[in-house]
Amino acid sequence: MHSREEHVASDMAALRHETHYGNRVVRCFAQRPVTVDAVLRDATARAPERDALVLGDERISYRVLDAAVQAIAGNLTQRGLRKGDRVALLLGNCFEFIYAMLACARAGIIVVPMSIRQRAPETEFILNQCEAAGLIYHGDLAEHLPAPAATPHLRARFVVGNGPDTPFAALTAPTPVADVAISEEDVFALLYTSGTTGRPKGAMLTHLGTIHSLLHFEHGMALRDADVSVLAVPASHVTGLVAIILTMIQVRGTIVLMPAFKARAFLELAARERMTHTLIVPAMYNLCLLDPDFAKFDLSHWRIGGFGGAPMPEATIEKLAAILRNLTLVNAYGATETTSPVTLLPLGDAAEHGDSVGKILPCADIIVMDDDSREVAAGESGELWIAGPMVIPGYWNNPEADRAAFCGGYWKSGDIGSVDAQGYVRVFDRKKDMINRGGYKIYCIEVEGVLARHSQVLECAVIGRPDPVLGERVHAVIVPRAGEIDIDELKAFCARQLSDYKMPETIALIDALPRNANGKVLKTVLREQSR
Repeated sequence: MHSREEHVASDMAALRHETHYGNRVVRCFAQRPVTVDAVLRDATARAPERDALVLGDERISYRVLDAAVQAIAGNLTQRGLRKGDRVALLLGNCFEFIYAMLACARAGIIVVPMSIRQRAPETEFILNQCEAAGLIYHGDLAEHLPAPAATPHLRARFVVGNGPDTPFAALTAPTPVADVAISEEDVFALLYTSGTTGRPKGAMLTHLGTIHSLLHFEHGMALRDADVSVLAVPASHVTGLVAIILTMIQVRGTIVLMPAFKARAFLELAARERMTHTLIVPAMYNLCLLDPDFAKFDLSHWRIGGFGGAPMPEATIEKLAAILRNLTLVNAYGATETTSPVTLLPLGDAAEHGDSVGKILPCADIIVMDDDSREVAAGESGELWIAGPMVIPGYWNNPEADRAAFCGGYWKSGDIGSVDAQGYVRVFDRKKDMINRGGYKIYCIEVEGVLARHSQVLECAVIGRPDPVLGERVHAVIVPRAGEIDIDELKAFCARQLSDYKMPETIALIDALPRNANGKVLKTVLREQSR
């Protein structure tokens, strides 16, 4: 008799090359679900009465979740929405988001999650760029919607809570839904990138790519049947959607929703629900550690602590290890365009390989290329080009962006990094963020790593400041732990660990780093402020 874990390991070992998206040859799992909906149906069949969703005191079983999904899918199609239509969601971390997303997957409708922090012009652009036919939004966010006349393709609007449109509750009346033929190469979701280099682009996440990400997370994090994860990042982001919501459904686990992250509330929830897994950004771990009662919370069930989006300071790793003996930290590196992970740090490697984002996952491929698009030697740095079934086929109705971002089935990540002889991947900086000081190339992440080790530094970010002589100079923006920092002492601290040309020449102290909805530091904002 073999355990489920042994079967999973066996399935993970069964790889084969396949052709997808026309002419891409990619390495795939031979045994896999075909669609996102198949994952939900399997979980419902195997664990119908298990808690699927928890929010506050309300608990939803897989049986109830599946019935809601069935009803909403039927009602959406009854109202004229068909396979391939786009339905946008302007919803926070709530049951309705998950209901609607899974209902769209069942009906073959493409779901378009949007950030609740965006404003009317941004919403209008996305709705029109993808020609959304439907919109489900929360009444509290109505002010961030464009005027109806500005979105001519939008023919169905549903509101959660109070609002002038059809109540979302009307979609929950039991209604049959016809089976829809869905291919694994069909688009499951459009996730719009942050648009830091221009207008947002709609990344086309397919069922094929999403399924491979779920299997990578399940195996790479050694997830178990009935794991419990707290959703503390936005559900509309690839991390919330794929790494937590859908991955937990894959392992028939429980998703505990947080409408917004607050460190104290997160710790209370994690203890109450016996959380075993989550994936958050390093800043969230640091905020938790700042709670004076951190060590008093019963977090003994917390087994897997995923993180991404930024490096984890060594001091944070050490503090967590000292208090949470059962916790294994796992760095996950990926992007919206890769449907989440392409590398995971092997379990237990955080202490010895804290500077690495892990090893390349079984179905992923990473090559390191120089500026002339030639592969560099192992250990040398260059731009990371990424391929695999998880890599999106392209951007929605944006051939110009496709031509710029894809080459021979590889997505050009824009990240500067390396892959060493042991297969560990390191990410040094964004290609556009690397500082060029008089011809010397400086990786911001290296300087940030040194600053983060200083006892008075809570958070920091390093950027290049324009200079008429050298091109750029190193500028550090710091959030101090206790209001004040001795700048001269901090510079002396850096001088003992950095080459002279890497030294921060100017330092600014602020109360908080600007971040986007996904927790990433907005260096574009910092550059504007430093001019």
